[in-house]
Amino acid sequence: MMDTNTAVTVPPSPETVRWLENTEALDTWLTGLAPELPLALDTEFERVSTFYPIPGLVQLGAGEELWLVEPDVVAASEPFRQLLADPRRPKLLYAMSEDLELFRHWLNVAPAGVLDLQLGAALAGAGFSVGYARLVESLFGETLDKSATRSDWLARPLTPEQQRYALEDIRFLAPLYQWVKERLQARGLEQALEEESARFAGDGADTEDFDQYYLKLRGGWTLSPEQQSVLQALVAWREGECRRLDRPRNRVLNDGLLIAVAERQPGSLAELKDVQGVPGGFVRRYGEQVLALIRDARKADFSRLEPIPGPLTREQQGIYRSAKKYIKKVAEDNDIPIEILAPRKRLEKAVKQKSLANDPFFEGWRLALLEPVRADIEETLKQ
Repeated sequence: MMDTNTAVTVPPSPETVRWLENTEALDTWLTGLAPELPLALDTEFERVSTFYPIPGLVQLGAGEELWLVEPDVVAASEPFRQLLADPRRPKLLYAMSEDLELFRHWLNVAPAGVLDLQLGAALAGAGFSVGYARLVESLFGETLDKSATRSDWLARPLTPEQQRYALEDIRFLAPLYQWVKERLQARGLEQALEEESARFAGDGADTEDFDQYYLKLRGGWTLSPEQQSVLQALVAWREGECRRLDRPRNRVLNDGLLIAVAERQPGSLAELKDVQGVPGGFVRRYGEQVLALIRDARKADFSRLEPIPGPLTREQQGIYRSAKKYIKKVAEDNDIPIEILAPRKRLEKAVKQKSLANDPFFEGWRLALLEPVRADIEETLKQ
């Protein structure tokens, strides 16, 4: 049960919206911040018909100061890039995955020292994947107006409602961080937020190794090794093409159709066009290229290709449920969502390996919590 009793002070909503209107003003503000003072950070962006998010606005806060900054001002700031990559400066975000993706592509910076307060709130007992507005209302008794969430953040000028919404999105981050930190200290989980945020940021980091992307298409697990080799080639090609064109994956060819093409392995344009759902425009534009990819993939040595993980067998499902009971008890005793303590994919992998050897279940903050039931879990996995 979430403890909503809090003595945390929330800064009042500013009477006027303030902007850092040029790069010099932004750089001066950033370089004047006290060492290691947490930086509240959020972004607004558009991503409807593009592969990459388009920055629309950046929101910054430190202490009681809250600022809005135009993307071109941020892009020209070297101190901002340095601060973003500095692991010593805590950056406070909420549900940060898309913000981090934006910074990696837009500014070519891998953010460090980021703290996802949605994860922190879950570790502190607020529940799994709680929305920002709901948490703010529960903890601080203030209701956020979310009507501007889906508005056009590329249009200028921004409306007063958009500007106010953007400031409110960062006004509560520092107080929330204080609330989370106090409760994690009481639970002996001071390092958990930092470790889990770093893991999450690492898991979401973009990679140029497109050859591994086929593993994300879980629906392709029934394909033969040869068909999965074809799928690997097709997915890697699509990834590069979508980035080159800056178009969403589905605008080139969706996952289901990629799997269908890999399964059929067409050898001619007519056969490719005959795959149900493949658009004629796709065949005309990419047909010869796709056929060449299929031919080359079928000739390749796929004997060592990592197979796409399939679902658990009925026997493995039983082992999974038995092992999960031990973990669920620990999660309930510590008021931590089991989705964070033991993500499903991790536990499924342990079930398939029949061992916890070298498993991330028993690293960092999880170690002390799960160690008392480790022997029970190990015994269950060996069944």
